[in-house]
Amino acid sequence: MESFDQLVRAVSIFAIPVLFAITLHEAAHGYVARYFGDYTAAAQGRISLNPLRHIDPIGTILVPIGLLALSGGNFLFGWAKPVPVNFSALRHPKQDMLWVAAAGPGSNLLQALIWGVVLRVAMLLDGNALQEPMLLMAAAGIVVNLVLMVLNLLPLPPLDGGRILVSLLPDRQALQVARVEPFGLLILIVLLVTGLLGALLWPLIAGLASVVGGLFGVSLQQLFGLLSAI
Repeated sequence: MESFDQLVRAVSIFAIPVLFAITLHEAAHGYVARYFGDYTAAAQGRISLNPLRHIDPIGTILVPIGLLALSGGNFLFGWAKPVPVNFSALRHPKQDMLWVAAAGPGSNLLQALIWGVVLRVAMLLDGNALQEPMLLMAAAGIVVNLVLMVLNLLPLPPLDGGRILVSLLPDRQALQVARVEPFGLLILIVLLVTGLLGALLWPLIAGLASVVGGLFGVSLQQLFGLLSAI
């Protein structure tokens, strides 16, 4: 019963940050793609802040809740339906690809900073019943968005970092990297299962969390202390 209560608590704290993180990430891709000439996402109604347009029943709901349950609220991973982008429709496909890809992680960085503001405001609400849930949700929002940003910036197609790398490389090398895309998800799963993914990403996530927390007067230890209380 206690573990079920912990799961409900974790889901209630993480739900809003995760939905915003995923929704705005995907909408940002579609918005920037439209700006550079590709209207595919716009035509399908995917440039939207409505989470229902971006939710993948497995990746956005079942997998995150299952991992929260199995890890006791200590591990979260998931995905949304990718926004369709026709890179050949962009005005300058190779160059514009960089901005379309970077828009998603950029939105997550912005959200992490916004949650930092929420965290700072919550710290001023001594004695208010809203203080604890705001503190916990803000801490979750910072970390969730930084995790999504760093993960998506891995230079591995079809992740955003892979798209950025293809955009920056000379044509011949870019083509070689692009050929990895059909195997990208499998490589990511192998890295996750073997623990190499965490080893690669965690120092970056912790470093960024320290910087973002520091901007709002919160140490890394305090930030993760809040997460451990969820």
